[in-house]
Amino acid sequence: MSSIAVMVNGLPGNVAGVVARHVRSDPRFRLIPCSFTGPEIQETEVGAEGGEVIRLLKPDGREAALPELRQLHGSFLSVDYTHPTAVNANAEFYCRQRLPFVMGTTGGDRQKLEETVRRSDIAAVIAPNMAKQIVGFQAMMEFAAQTFPGLFKGYRLDIRESHQHGKADTSGTARAMVGYFNRLGVSFSADQIRMERDPQAQKTEWGIPEEHLGGHAWHTYTLISADGTTRFEFTHNVNGREIYGLGTLDALAYLHCMIAAGARGRVFTMIDVLKGASPEDLTRCG
Repeated sequence: MSSIAVMVNGLPGNVAGVVARHVRSDPRFRLIPCSFTGPEIQETEVGAEGGEVIRLLKPDGREAALPELRQLHGSFLSVDYTHPTAVNANAEFYCRQRLPFVMGTTGGDRQKLEETVRRSDIAAVIAPNMAKQIVGFQAMMEFAAQTFPGLFKGYRLDIRESHQHGKADTSGTARAMVGYFNRLGVSFSADQIRMERDPQAQKTEWGIPEEHLGGHAWHTYTLISADGTTRFEFTHNVNGREIYGLGTLDALAYLHCMIAAGARGRVFTMIDVLKGASPEDLTRCG
């Protein structure tokens, strides 16, 4: 099978950089040395591993660059790790230009985002969290909430989450977990989530390694019975951003396969990626 051409958009951002590194080192893919970036970025190019230079294109220059990119690389998949404010405009651009994409950027109008793809001739994987294992954990919680409603009725819940200082909002994963616990019988609201963004507290009180203070996601969900005799605790601690890069590559491989199987106007999620393509679809992937 020939390698899949991939453009990683959002450089010089941290997650985009991790994804680009993984794309470049994986024989299934080849990295296009170009990245769509935001209007505020001053650089015109960034260096990559191995001395490769990646050209950065701002919104006003990307459409003019497409004919050359297509001539050099043929059809390709795009990865979007840009900025929340650019989500919907970027999706409209990808759909208008018939560029299938994996969207890992959070924010924007998510309903409009999905509708834009469904009205188009392309397919996309859209997920606010590309970490497969965490998505799988959420799926297990969804199953529990549907199958055992009220299981933890009467229990007290404490949710603590820590992310790098630059993340101003509450974790979307933690907010989603609140909904599962509510359906399991626990009274709790998203504004009760305890956020930590102070690097000193993260290092001394949480024990987060200093080298990962600039990029981590530590979550703990604690349930205690009304009489205090029983305690359940669920924890997932992510240091760095490698888990998101690896999940994105799986999303790219899945999207490539589904496009080969004829998917158009389809929105796929990381749950779809976890389940994998059907044997029939796999035979069409080459």
